[in-house]
Amino acid sequence: MNLNAPDRTLRIGGRPLPVVGPARMYVCGITPYDATHLGHARTFVWADIAARVLRHAGGDVRVCRNVTDVDDVLNQAAHRAGSPYDSFAAVQQYYFERDLETLGVHAVDHQPRAHNHVREVIALAQGLLTSGSAYVRDGAVYFRGADVPRRAGLDDGEARALLAEYGDEPDDPRKEHPFDIAVWRPSHSGEPAWPSPWGRGRPGWHAECAAMAMTIFGPALDLHAGGTDLRFPHHAYESAMAEALTGVHPFSRAWLHVGMVRRDGVKMAKSTGNLVLVSDLVPGHPAAAVRLMLISEPWREDWDYTPGLLDHAAERLERLHIAAGRGGNSPAAEAAVTEALLDDLDARTALGIAEQEGGRTARLVMAVLALG
Repeated sequence: MNLNAPDRTLRIGGRPLPVVGPARMYVCGITPYDATHLGHARTFVWADIAARVLRHAGGDVRVCRNVTDVDDVLNQAAHRAGSPYDSFAAVQQYYFERDLETLGVHAVDHQPRAHNHVREVIALAQGLLTSGSAYVRDGAVYFRGADVPRRAGLDDGEARALLAEYGDEPDDPRKEHPFDIAVWRPSHSGEPAWPSPWGRGRPGWHAECAAMAMTIFGPALDLHAGGTDLRFPHHAYESAMAEALTGVHPFSRAWLHVGMVRRDGVKMAKSTGNLVLVSDLVPGHPAAAVRLMLISEPWREDWDYTPGLLDHAAERLERLHIAAGRGGNSPAAEAAVTEALLDDLDARTALGIAEQEGGRTARLVMAVLALG
């Protein structure tokens, strides 16, 4: 054993993430009701880079990226299209996966769909009821979440506003506390429904991810990825339910909360009508240029898209190809780019070294970041 070997441990948010055995990485996937826009793509490209850097460091990684195909917004979109929710979701999932493949996102090891894990959500609800962490009201199972906002660093007003925004109904009179959330809820006419000990219904969104993650990886994760807009309430309640069920803390050792993509200062979202779709950009530019553009700013920072940024990325991609075609071999430069990538996925520094050094260093960076 070489005790003087360089440390090849990934650090996320300043936290070292040493791993023994396969790293367990869970990525919050899409709700498949619309096409893939740059906001989606940025999250999944950065999650892909995290997995690639772990592999480059010599680690083994198992990646699970779920599909939330039981959700109110999907039900509404499927109803407007006159399609069953599961068929509608499957078609949208196909387009999503095609876009990610185009952007060089590696295929994941597990891709659970929420509707296939209803039984596990029911088991989660039963376990929380047994431990006293949940209660039943009118066919719904509610998780006791009074302390979740505080643990997430939010005051009551912020938490209430976000819970309302994400459909968690803090003013529901059936709740013992406004910050309790539904693990299981009754289904209305025309909504997907499954039998349960509390009547026909469907899972709550946060419970779906908790159940799918624990089904695939057990009681804890090494790295959990998703957009910053999922930090609360989704990730906060997902973690709280898993920890209440298993007693294992923390649910995830590290978090990759990728910053939002904005357009004209406004978060990119269907509701604002400011989407830029991956499928609209790729025909006019190399897919690798789109990927390079998406990682041009640090992963945790929000980022404003303008069309000129894609042109700049295409120009830089060409410079990187030219640099990679040069001769040269610098072990020191290769060690420097590896250190940069291990230090909070610092792609900006790694790309700068690659462009300057060229040769094998540039080829290494382009391979790890999938910019070939």
